[in-house]
Amino acid sequence: MFKPIVIIQAVLVLAFTGACSGDYYSESDFQKVKKIDTHMHLHAESTILSELAKENNFKLLDVMVDVPSYPPIEEQEKHALHQTQAFPEQVNYLTAFTLNNWDSAGWADRTIAKLKTSFDHGALGIKLWKNIGMVYKDSADKFIMVDDPRLDPVIQYIIDQNKTVMGHLGEPKNCWLPIDKMTVNGDKSYFKNNPQYHMFLHPEYPSYEDQINARDRFIARHPDMRFVGAHLGSLEYDVDSLAKRLDKFPNMAVDMAARISHLQYQSKTNKEKVRNFIIKYHDRLIYATDSGISSTSVPEESKNELHSRWLSDWKYFVTDQSMTVAEVDGEFSGLKLPKNVIDDIYHNNAVRWLLIKN
Repeated sequence: MFKPIVIIQAVLVLAFTGACSGDYYSESDFQKVKKIDTHMHLHAESTILSELAKENNFKLLDVMVDVPSYPPIEEQEKHALHQTQAFPEQVNYLTAFTLNNWDSAGWADRTIAKLKTSFDHGALGIKLWKNIGMVYKDSADKFIMVDDPRLDPVIQYIIDQNKTVMGHLGEPKNCWLPIDKMTVNGDKSYFKNNPQYHMFLHPEYPSYEDQINARDRFIARHPDMRFVGAHLGSLEYDVDSLAKRLDKFPNMAVDMAARISHLQYQSKTNKEKVRNFIIKYHDRLIYATDSGISSTSVPEESKNELHSRWLSDWKYFVTDQSMTVAEVDGEFSGLKLPKNVIDDIYHNNAVRWLLIKN
């Protein structure tokens, strides 16, 4: 007399399994799904990456930044406008400003005037870089931290214009470790080649905690600011620490640029913890790669590198397959996130936090 119940249960299980399979994307869905890469550096006349984006159902956010090794900000903006004009449906951009002549009269007014021009040209917001806190000093030879109140007029102007502030403030925690103690290979390579930013070698500089605390005070003082913490908010080493900041600051989201490997590293030992974190904070996490092209790049190489990165990241997020990447030693499994989570990470959150047109 139990057979009908068993049959009904079997049917329900099959129906449920079928329904569940429709709640996930597969690797083959990559081109079908609308996606946005919110952290690109397009410092070239070549539009090959914008063309690739169009082919793969991506939009791009070109991020200008005050980096010494990059072209001057004015030149970066020329490239940004070139890309946005050539591919208006594919490319948006963030502008930037410098702290040069920080102590001079009228610095804030001059900076605001330049930002107004960029906003009039369509910039969706601004990017702050780690040289605030790690490079720039004032006339008293003190490091200028991001919570310095002299930045307030500029930040308030950005808020009043309904623009977003992206901040690469501080560095991964690996930056304060010796190279052989770092967790991912990308950091080992970067800090080996850029010892000026390897804070383990510079104990006289502000500490990791100094950087994060200044950033937190900055966010707290501007509760109306829409803030995107670049590179998982420099809290990439531990999803629990990042969760605490997301709980504390409702006006904060983070992009994943150049830090997905840190999620993969944590997945090796506790995949479900990472997966549950992403599902819980699915409306606060934004897909990004930190890829780009320069005037000295070989365009086809830049294209192939970006496409490979996109496919690898997609596999990690939408499947549960075992995989490897160069940045992480050993194997780990993909997270197989539900469709609604993928849609938020890859598209909806960029629209919500950066106001990229749908």
